[in-house]
Amino acid sequence: MQDTLQNYIPKKAVPLILQLLEHEHLTIKIKNERKTRHGDYKRLPNGRHQITVNSNLNCYRFLITLVHEIAHLEAFKTYGKFIKPHGKEWKYTFQRLMLPFLNPEVFPLDLLPLLARHFKNPKASSDTDAHLSLALKQFDAPNDKTYIFEVPMGRHFKIYNGKIFQMMKKRVKRFECVEVKTGKVYLFSPNAEVELLN
Repeated sequence: MQDTLQNYIPKKAVPLILQLLEHEHLTIKIKNERKTRHGDYKRLPNGRHQITVNSNLNCYRFLITLVHEIAHLEAFKTYGKFIKPHGKEWKYTFQRLMLPFLNPEVFPLDLLPLLARHFKNPKASSDTDAHLSLALKQFDAPNDKTYIFEVPMGRHFKIYNGKIFQMMKKRVKRFECVEVKTGKVYLFSPNAEVELLN
């Protein structure tokens, strides 16, 4: 497991992660990209636990996602199965587990203030924190996508599932866009990646 993890997370994080993964009934699987999630945790019917993380994540997002999922396991073990998936027990556990990683040996200095702010009250997904999400994306492999906040008003774009939208207007934090085929209005976070159409 150590050799595999070294390919996905910052080198200085490996010993700490291995300590967190010392659980006899835990399986870690690295999956191909899933558009709807970075990772997940589940308790299997045989009593074992499984964590999956997408292979295409940059090392910092991979680490955050892995600790996020480990926090689900730890919260389950500590508080039982009747807690909310991203409730106060999980938040407290995630904060506690993430704290040792929040240092300049693991994360770049410019990410640390954003991470500190995020972990005051962690959300179900780091993607809902637009500032942190955009900062993390600078470490992704280059691609041909455009951030939604860069799309000019009135311009058409396509999302991952092939649906085509037209940019309408910016609200306070999100962007209002109309699906061309149905006329339905959708709101997009500023850090959503889309493909511009001519």
